[in-house]
Amino acid sequence: MELYHFFKRALGLTPEIHPVDRGLARHWTKQRLAAVFPELRGDARRLEAAYRALDLEPKPSDTNPSEMVFEIGLHREIEP
Repeated sequence: MELYHFFKRALGLTPEIHPVDRGLARHWTKQRLAAVFPELRGDARRLEAAYRALDLEPKPSDTNPSEMVFEIGLHREIEP
């Protein structure tokens, strides 16, 4: 199985993400956004806009290729 993950990684193919994992990542990210930016706490529309402004890229872990890590990047301004 290790060789299979090596080839997938070498070809740049991202592993499929289970819907539960994607939902947990979304929930955790929104919690962190609300904690870091208190002005987003009571405004669901702005919180969703801030979440959508982030680029979430799933990548295999460096330590264990069978595990998934989400890398967060912000490449544009958050629109109010």
